[in-house]
This record gives sequence, structure tokens and C-alpha cells, in this order.
Amino acid sequence: MPTMPKTPLLLGLALMAALPAVHAERADRKQPVNIEANRVTVDDRNKVHVFDGNVILTQGTLTIRGDKVVVTQDGEGFQKGVATAGAGSLARFRQKREGKNEYVEGEAERIEYDNKTDKTKLFNRAWVKSAGDEVRGQYIEYDGYTENYLVNNASNPTGNGGNGSRVTATIQPKSSGAASDSKP
Repeated sequence: MPTMPKTPLLLGLALMAALPAVHAERADRKQPVNIEANRVTVDDRNKVHVFDGNVILTQGTLTIRGDKVVVTQDGEGFQKGVATAGAGSLARFRQKREGKNEYVEGEAERIEYDNKTDKTKLFNRAWVKSAGDEVRGQYIEYDGYTENYLVNNASNPTGNGGNGSRVTATIQPKSSGAASDSKP
């Protein structure tokens, strides 16, 4: 039986351990969703809302910007949103972290959010920054329940079809607060 290479697994584990737990502002879920756009199309029967043109979606501290945002709702009332950018540009999001005066922000050609699973997925030219730490790749997935990241160089979660580029991460040193810089 061939052995699996351990480097990608170790890198993934190191990234998950080193990135700060991004707790979105919990109060945002109870806030109304406000959307500004140049045009809206509503399909009430199928629970599909399409917002076009310089779209700005806000819910509490969460802001999502894109050229187009499609919001769907399932039979249980859970919503999924997909923000896309126009040619050459990127969709963006920004949200305050729970209990901190810090924000998590990111951008990609397409950003998907599912409030049933609390997963955010960023596709193509993806970038996420939180507390000075950054990750870049073609695909980034953040699971709000488990507080884990998956980052790879392909535009899908399995990592197949990579474009040869590599995932990059910048992880800032964390201060313990107990040690003094003047001690040897």
C-alpha cells in the first residue's frame, strides 16, 4: 500500500492551528438584511432574489459587495447567498469579530454563504485576512461551526485541477502577554 505524502496534511493542520478563531459577530444573525442595488428581480414562488449592479448587502456588521448577489431560501427558511464580481473585479466581504474591535475581511471572484451550515466559500483569486493573518489561494472555505479553514490552489474543495500556484499564508506572532521583552 503506497504511503500518502504528509506535507499537505501537515501544512493544513498548521494553518488551522495558527489562524485565529474567527468568531463572527453573533448579534448580526438577528439583524435585518438590507440590500442596495441598481436592479432587483424577485421570484417569490421559487424564493429567489437577484440583485444586480453595485450591490451592497449589510446585516449588522457584515457587509458584502459585488456586481451581482443572488439570495435563495429553502423550505426551512435557511438562506444561501452568492456574490459575484464583474470582469476583472472581485466580490468583497467584511465582518466584525465577536467581542473584539477587529474585522475579518476577504475577496474573491465568487463568495458563497450558507446560513444553514454556517460555511463561507471563496472561489478564484481568494484572500482572507483576520487579525493580521492572511491566507491566499484559489479556494478558501471557512466553517463557522468548527472554526476550521480549508485553503487550496484549485477552485474546488477537493484540490483537483490546481493551476500550479501555491497557497500562501502570513501568520503573525501571537503575544503571550506574560513575557517581557527585556528578559533574556
